[in-house]
Amino acid sequence: MKSEPDLSEIERGLYELTLGWRRASLDQWRGDGGAVQMSECYGRSGALLAPQTLETLDGAPADRRTHRLRHCFIDHFLQRELLASDVELRTWIHGAAAQVDGRNIYFRQIIPWCQKQSTRAQRQVLQKETRALCRFLTPFARQYWENLLEILSSEFGYPDYIAYCTEKKHIDYRLWYDRVKQMLAETQDFYFDGMERWCRERFDIPLEEATRFDAIHLLAMTAYDACFPRRPLIEQAAPLHRWGIDLEALPALYIELLPQESRTAQAMCFVLQTPQEIHILMRPQGGWIDLETLFHELGHGLSAAFTSADLPVTDREMTTGCSLSEAWAFLLQGCVLSPSFLTEFAGVEAGLADEMDRRRQLRNLSLFRRYGAKFLAEYEMFASGDLSSGERYAELMRRHTGFYYQPDGHLFDLVPEFYALDYLMAWMAEASLNAGLQETAGDDWLFAEKTGDILRGWWSQGNRRELPDFLAANRLPSLAFRRLSAGWRKRLLM
Repeated sequence: MKSEPDLSEIERGLYELTLGWRRASLDQWRGDGGAVQMSECYGRSGALLAPQTLETLDGAPADRRTHRLRHCFIDHFLQRELLASDVELRTWIHGAAAQVDGRNIYFRQIIPWCQKQSTRAQRQVLQKETRALCRFLTPFARQYWENLLEILSSEFGYPDYIAYCTEKKHIDYRLWYDRVKQMLAETQDFYFDGMERWCRERFDIPLEEATRFDAIHLLAMTAYDACFPRRPLIEQAAPLHRWGIDLEALPALYIELLPQESRTAQAMCFVLQTPQEIHILMRPQGGWIDLETLFHELGHGLSAAFTSADLPVTDREMTTGCSLSEAWAFLLQGCVLSPSFLTEFAGVEAGLADEMDRRRQLRNLSLFRRYGAKFLAEYEMFASGDLSSGERYAELMRRHTGFYYQPDGHLFDLVPEFYALDYLMAWMAEASLNAGLQETAGDDWLFAEKTGDILRGWWSQGNRRELPDFLAANRLPSLAFRRLSAGWRKRLLM
């Protein structure tokens, strides 16, 4: 009789399965298929994704390694069992299109179209069209989530989705639910004053008449694209050279600028193997949003590329949370549109650079409040067990952002495992990292060669620690909303 696999065998098998899934996902994102590869990937996984493997993991010492292996196992088990319903949902969404002035606006095109190509009248038509599309697609989306919750309950014994996410990420979601409500209350006054003025200035309407699609257009800050430098996008990563980082000299990093007709406009960083192979895919649209997007994805990519190859595979490839990686993304993205970047690297006049920075700060606060409201809505939805109604979602989004959100779109704004909270934590962590860089490299750390050494030292640690432990181990300020809110209040009330 064959003996049960040991942890090393399980680790090797899960890693190979993860690598195969990532490659298939990358191909799918490029538009080169992927669904067949994903099915084939799990076609040979029966012995690995079996009850005996879970029993072995549950019988092993409870440490970081076994915790990550266990949840890597669960991730793959869920993906295998839900693959058919996921493909069905994606297929319907892929073909769903709104008719606006005789043109098909597909779901995957909505954000870039709203950002760059739409008028307000067209966005109002889009809102009516997408309401019907969402109502048609909702049963498929709801079925997917109901299947997932059933598997978590029947196969793994979790009483609800919140319990599953709590165990996986070691996050007290009830505590954060109360914290996020307080954060939103602390920034409400100056946020709504600033957003009301911006909305009237840009659209000549009060905020209460603006929709989510108007928000997408407004927050893209396309009004400032006229002063965007006219040179190749990659050449504009000038600060990285100050840090001793040459993108073209990094053999692990592949930056793929997709053509305009690409199947997706959303940028993505695919970390296939850390630190050996990282792909950044994006479809440039023109303007500042391209540079912000590139730097955001470089935060993910560079932190992986400089991770120590000597770390165990579970510390490189199997983290259960994404907030630390998102913190690196926000840190690098924050360089763009800062006054020093705009004047030093982009040649923008100082007064305009200051105006753009204040708009960026209001934009970031608006996005923070959007993700805060999303987290509240998602927590309440999973706490109640009612996934069918989006009324509470629409109410919370309106209350905390000021923009109208369609109740029918709640399941299409839902990202698994409370990722909205990962973003909120990452924003707070970005403020902590910024404070650490200011202390060690000076207020102008953006221009300091020393910054590169500091970042490479941080990045080399990979995913060994989750976000709060990483900050503590590196003697950085702990997560605190007051740093963010104080900065926003100072810039927006000046």
